[in-house]
Amino acid sequence: MTSPDINPDAATEVAIRQELTLVALGKRSADVALRVGRLLDVATRTWALDQEIIIKGRRIAYVGPAGSYSGEVARRIHEPDLSAIPGLGEVHKHIESSHLTPEYEAALVLPRGNTWTCEASHEFSNVNGARTLEFWLKAREAGSPLKIFPLPGSAVPPTGYEHGGGYLGYDEQKAFMRQSLMVAGLDEVMDWPAVWNRENPSYERLWGMIRATFEQRGVVEGHAAGIRDLPTINAFAAAGLASDHEAWTFEELWDKLTHGLFMELRPHSLPDVIRGLLDRGLQDWSQIAFTTDDRSASDTLKMGATDYNVRLAIESGLAPEIAIQCATINPARHMRLTPWVGSIAPGRYADIVLLSDVQRFDIAKVWADGQQVSEGKRYLLDVPKIDWPEWATKTINIGRALTAEDFAIHAEAGRSTMQAAVLRPFHWDDHFLTYELPVEDGKVQRDESRNITKFSVIDRFSGKGAVSRMFWVGCGPRTPDTALACSMAHDKHNIWCVGSSDAAMAKAVNAIARNDGGWALVREGDVVATVRYEVAGLMTCRPPELLHEEMQALYAEGEKIDWMYEPTFSPRWFPGFPERLAFATLTCAPWRWVLVAPSEYAPQGLVNVQTGEVQPVVF
Repeated sequence: MTSPDINPDAATEVAIRQELTLVALGKRSADVALRVGRLLDVATRTWALDQEIIIKGRRIAYVGPAGSYSGEVARRIHEPDLSAIPGLGEVHKHIESSHLTPEYEAALVLPRGNTWTCEASHEFSNVNGARTLEFWLKAREAGSPLKIFPLPGSAVPPTGYEHGGGYLGYDEQKAFMRQSLMVAGLDEVMDWPAVWNRENPSYERLWGMIRATFEQRGVVEGHAAGIRDLPTINAFAAAGLASDHEAWTFEELWDKLTHGLFMELRPHSLPDVIRGLLDRGLQDWSQIAFTTDDRSASDTLKMGATDYNVRLAIESGLAPEIAIQCATINPARHMRLTPWVGSIAPGRYADIVLLSDVQRFDIAKVWADGQQVSEGKRYLLDVPKIDWPEWATKTINIGRALTAEDFAIHAEAGRSTMQAAVLRPFHWDDHFLTYELPVEDGKVQRDESRNITKFSVIDRFSGKGAVSRMFWVGCGPRTPDTALACSMAHDKHNIWCVGSSDAAMAKAVNAIARNDGGWALVREGDVVATVRYEVAGLMTCRPPELLHEEMQALYAEGEKIDWMYEPTFSPRWFPGFPERLAFATLTCAPWRWVLVAPSEYAPQGLVNVQTGEVQPVVF
């Protein structure tokens, strides 16, 4: 490559564009002429036949009919049977949810058309807030062709009742925005009570981050889960929160779209929403984009990346050209990234997806940074070797080995039963559940006959060995001496553990600590499966196929266990064992009562994040 074009600062950007100007005029030579059968201009949604794309370094210098460029070109490539569209972009994604480090994420998604990502860094920011930007720029600096535009997490911490892993406020966001042109704005603002309520302990911190983003003309992304009434939708938009990716129905999406929000569609609701918008006769789709949000490497291997979303939209009746806009120019415009990505046009990175069939969205080849990076699903480049430093790999700091006693819930003296505050996965009610539970040897017991077991959150940041524990219904193992634990616990990413015995829970958490993060499954007293997330306790520095193999081994062992389910809910959404339990620890809207790691705000960890009210776990 001739252009020093990796994470450029403003001075470098100017120098690159000065050179591109002369190349476009034919006064300087170009590196590559890529001639294609046809090319989609996403700005006008029209196809141009027999076009050539002139590339200098990592950028496009010229686009026009074949033969129209007057300058010298070092290398010419002709793809007469393929159709060129811009590289696909992720308007909102948590790379951490792929559980791959960025360089391996790149190798996975680039052959599937993704050449740029707006990284919503709630996850890594909550593990090491101070190193957020350094982490996300490192793979690109090592030579990865995937453009990662970091958005530091707004939820660091997620609520005013959580702690550890760093703190991001006005000063930190201001520094991020000034440090790199790659920083696009502020990650999804999720703590809605802290936005509108001046009494909320996160109010000043959160508005400080919003202010710093506005000062640098960045984008403030939103998260409006559970916000469906018009007064709150209006308030959300008035606050400057520019988008939402949480709409589940067409009616909800329409209300938000017509009140100024940029709507980012996830696959679970995409078909119904697309059909609803088509039935409504929507003509201007510029406020619509597609997002994968959270997708594991296993699911990407099976389904695809943004290419899956595009295909799903086309199958739902959307014209391919509009579907492509929703994954290219629309997200680029929204994130104010059009000088670099979103279209096949001069000045942009030479990121080009070559389709063999547009209607079926079959990807033949992908170019990124001015070179071909894939053939079919095969990634052609070497994955950069990154020796991730200890600030990224040594993030599990419990401070000591845990024991069964750390998970015990003691009863009041002389009591044979205790009332227990109980939650279930995805408990969005205003009030917690209450059950009377038996006491044995001075400790409150589980009740498997009513699907009640124990759930805990372990502080993995302070080194104090702090554990919160309570009873949950409808999740976890019924098999004796069995427990499941994980260091991925959205969004604070302390360790969570659910188990049928206190000893098994201690063993599972200790296994995770030895592995620097990941999953651990204990069955009948023995550790039978682990998955290692050695980077931030969220990701692994390995090819996706190896991670997938390890996850499948975990699932296979899980199949041998009797899991509890809440009978009034579908197991698909309220599970005893799948990865989805990692989302049951969220503390953003619409959650109310949640369990967090012990803190001065909530000594036992049970707190209402809407009101700040705390509650003993037994009484």
